[in-house]
Amino acid sequence: MINHKLTKSRMVNKVFDGVYNKYDLMNDIMSLGTHRLWKKTLVSWINPRSQNKILDVAAGTGDIAKICSKYTNNRCKITCVEPNQKMLGVGRKKLFNYTNIEWILAPAEKLPFKNDTFDFYVISFGIRNVSDINKSLSEAYRVLKNGGRFFCLEFSKVENEILNQLYKNYSKLIPGIGKYIVGDKMPYNYLIESIEKFYGQDEFSEIISKNKFSKVTYRNLNNGVASIHSGWKIE
Repeated sequence: MINHKLTKSRMVNKVFDGVYNKYDLMNDIMSLGTHRLWKKTLVSWINPRSQNKILDVAAGTGDIAKICSKYTNNRCKITCVEPNQKMLGVGRKKLFNYTNIEWILAPAEKLPFKNDTFDFYVISFGIRNVSDINKSLSEAYRVLKNGGRFFCLEFSKVENEILNQLYKNYSKLIPGIGKYIVGDKMPYNYLIESIEKFYGQDEFSEIISKNKFSKVTYRNLNNGVASIHSGWKIE
């Protein structure tokens, strides 16, 4: 019997093994550079404070951690969790001079932290890559303090039909661009497919709510090319 969750985990790891050294450039290509603005919008909604403990899951090369840190004059405590060893190495090297940021190798489905540890849980362009979304959300809820808040930035469903068609046409070009940059279409084919298969905004909101989060809401970015979901842990 095939373990589809394990198969996806291995496939995703292989994808990021292939693009880790061009990851930031990959995000620029897939979002036409707007991911940088989206991440700043996310952090402004989080509105972190110096005393906050922030967990950044699927942290990539540390963009969210860096913005959060600068937002608090490098005073908040940030833990970056990344499941890919090579990606983690790039992020750690990139942010080596940020003493308030630590890096841990772990999957979103099995976080190595005690219950009620963090004020904020953040995952940016990572939730669609997890092998078990419900387990990942359950872990997010577990490690948040009572009154803590979950944030997720992810590619979503475009609401404007004309923009949606333009975006789909552009997406078809991305694997070819990826092959030119990193010499391999496969990682980009997977990433485009994962975006197409991911939940719509309302459906994802329901999944978050079913995993105990309260006051779940979302904000669309660029007519739904991406969206930010939020939920509270209230017990």
